Amino acid sequence: MKQITILAIETSCDETAAAILSGSIESKQPSFKFLSSVIKSQISIHQKTGGVVPEVAAREHMAVISPVVQKTLADAKLTLSKLDYVAVTSGPGLIASLIVGTEFAKGIATGANIPLLPTNHMSGHLYSAFADGKPAQFPALAIIVSGGHTMFLLMKDYKSYKVVGNTVDDLSLIPFDKVARLLNLPYPGGPEISKLAQSGKTDLNFPRPMLHFKNFDFSFAGLKTAVLYHIDKLKKPLSKQTKADIAMSFENAVVDVITQKALKAVQKHGCKTITLAGGVAANRALRESLAKLSAENGLNFKVPNHELCGDNAQMIALAAYFNLLAGVKPSKPSQVHANPAWELL
Repeated sequence: MKQITILAIETSCDETAAAILSGSIESKQPSFKFLSSVIKSQISIHQKTGGVVPEVAAREHMAVISPVVQKTLADAKLTLSKLDYVAVTSGPGLIASLIVGTEFAKGIATGANIPLLPTNHMSGHLYSAFADGKPAQFPALAIIVSGGHTMFLLMKDYKSYKVVGNTVDDLSLIPFDKVARLLNLPYPGGPEISKLAQSGKTDLNFPRPMLHFKNFDFSFAGLKTAVLYHIDKLKKPLSKQTKADIAMSFENAVVDVITQKALKAVQKHGCKTITLAGGVAANRALRESLAKLSAENGLNFKVPNHELCGDNAQMIALAAYFNLLAGVKPSKPSQVHANPAWELL
């Protein structure tokens, strides 16, 4: 049974990460294990500005990417000569950050003559839900929720999927960080909103955008505006309980929309499994709501552990592995470029 080893590199935003996966490409069921994983976070740097500054992120990637990859190889007790593939996130993401990782991976691929696998960041989130290696039942509704994307994908099997629901415009993303800034919460806003929401007592009944549309698309722009207008009417400074009520109400609106649309989607497509992935997949309320929905409807529910919800290279290695199983061929390094708008089709 042929085993392959993949070094994956991730630098799409503000985490510099590398991981190594070993897997079989001849078994009937996916069979793999992670040999090492290293993540260098920039959160403490960007907390000073309340968000990611692209140029600062890129410079930090440049400073740490080589030692991150070297430690990943050392932890796996491997050298470049033992690698079969190099995978790299080449989109979507911040262009300056993507360039750092993409060009570094191209250098390794060219210098060590290793096949290169450009990999979509969102496909990494998609496959992170399967990181436990346990067999999945299909068809599956794959839900990806992050600060930059909210997507529903229908998976016929591990190798084939199509987008059946998406955010309708750039203003329709889930505005966790923006709402957090309105409440003067530190960066990153998502975990702070979730933590504060647990102390909420009064649901302010914020709007549920596009909830009753027949499609599975999303727009959260109106929700952010509703939160903004509500805060504008309140006496300042806001009390901790007032902030908690706003956080809980905002979170409830987001969770309701995703959960109710998920129910409609699994009923329409006859799904046996729901998967949840992406940075917002770490949100406790969303995980619990979709787990409850799955249990009530006899569905399997798969969600990665919290460490794999955020950006990491294990998910990129996993996506590259599944791409190989699907017959995707490596690319010539000269043909690989950072693509910040690379869509997951």
